Amino acid sequence: MMQKVDPMKEKHVQRTAVPQEEKTPPILAGRHAIIEAIKAGRGINRILLADGVRGSGVNELRDLAREHGIMVDTVGRSKLDALVSQDVRHQGAVAYVAPVAYVAVEEVIAGARARGEDPLLLLLDGIEDPQNLGALLRTADAAGVHGILLPRRHSVPLTETVARVSAGALEYVPVARIGNIAQTIRALKEQGFWIAGADMGGEEIYDRANLTGALVLVIGSEGRGMSRLTRDLCDFTVRLPMMGKINSLNASVAGAILMYEAQRQRRAKAAV
Repeated sequence: MMQKVDPMKEKHVQRTAVPQEEKTPPILAGRHAIIEAIKAGRGINRILLADGVRGSGVNELRDLAREHGIMVDTVGRSKLDALVSQDVRHQGAVAYVAPVAYVAVEEVIAGARARGEDPLLLLLDGIEDPQNLGALLRTADAAGVHGILLPRRHSVPLTETVARVSAGALEYVPVARIGNIAQTIRALKEQGFWIAGADMGGEEIYDRANLTGALVLVIGSEGRGMSRLTRDLCDFTVRLPMMGKINSLNASVAGAILMYEAQRQRRAKAAV
């Protein structure tokens, strides 16, 4: 089916962990503070601007958010007042901050190839439950996945809940925020990646498909699975045999099985 090379090695290099007392709070208030946080590469999930707020600082903030693909929503000032303590001046701007910084897709790939490994990535299409994302992160670390691709829209961002459920794995597994899923998949294909999607009607049983080489495993949402466009862009789809009365598995469970199968195949190839 596929001609692929070199197995992936087992171990990640630890990301720089932030001491607990220095971790970024989930809320950052003030235009200038948010601007500097973006410039410093901090992980920003979403920015809220008060309706009617104006000025050069607001324009700079909007431009930076657009450049970095950060969502900006306009809300009533009372909503911002409710988010911060009374002694904090939010200047009409509040940001939801991720527990760790997001990374670029290129950085994840370069890190894998610098170690002589075929990149193994997990792309999550519509995962909205932080429990599932945290569990997938934990398994990704254990199974040697190089990084997770997380769409900016229709997906849960990195939050304190995700970090807690991941049991520390968020400090080790790089997470890249991506914009358009289709564009990302096409770009990765041009770099030699194969795209394998988990689907109940997949054409191959998961343990018979070739999951070695530069690979992206796609896991769809908890209820709907992958979107139709994402499914159409997959090079192949795999299914998990269901022997009982229930016809689907939790997204984090399905992802765990596929990640470990990919690791099993890579180990077997390395042993030959």
